[in-house]
Amino acid sequence: MTYNKQLEHKYFLCVIKLFKVMRFIPTRIHGMVDYLMGLLLIASPWIFNFNRGGAETWIPVILGAGLILISLFTDYELSVSRKISMPTHLWMDVLAGAFLAVSPWLFDFDEYVYLPHLILGIAEIGAGLFTKKVPDTHPHHTANNADARTTTGTATTSRTNATIVDNSTNRPVDRPAMGSNADTRVPSERDRADRERIDRDRDRLR
Repeated sequence: MTYNKQLEHKYFLCVIKLFKVMRFIPTRIHGMVDYLMGLLLIASPWIFNFNRGGAETWIPVILGAGLILISLFTDYELSVSRKISMPTHLWMDVLAGAFLAVSPWLFDFDEYVYLPHLILGIAEIGAGLFTKKVPDTHPHHTANNADARTTTGTATTSRTNATIVDNSTNRPVDRPAMGSNADTRVPSERDRADRERIDRDRDRLR
């Protein structure tokens, strides 16, 4: 029983890796295909001459209009407003394509026409399965990179402007200018004692 579960787990991981390898279509290309496919679906009853006014006509028209509407609000390069995530959009493509492909048999007009619905439906399924889930130029990625650059710049500025403080006296020690060869260490007890002795000797000589 354990052996079968391990086999099932390995099979599941192989399927996931296969799907990742399969997704090679950039989201920008997918966006272009979405708008072209939407227009083609809307015009298909008149292009392929099956505009009889029934389900065979209105199913591709409604799906085409819905595809264009969804594309306008999908999180990819060719949208107007990024409201729908790319994985959600791709799943909707697969479901819409499957529905379109089987619609001639679901609504019993396969004896009149079925090939345009079947071919366009399979094409829509393929577009959903083979497209990458993350846009190449994602605004959140750009924002995160900008935030990282800002944080790095702020940290660098803070380090540049930091003041050295003598822990024994809690007094700031002058920091030399950048590029200077001056010693930037905090004075030790021995250094302070030597400096005080030199100051006393100097006062005595005066």
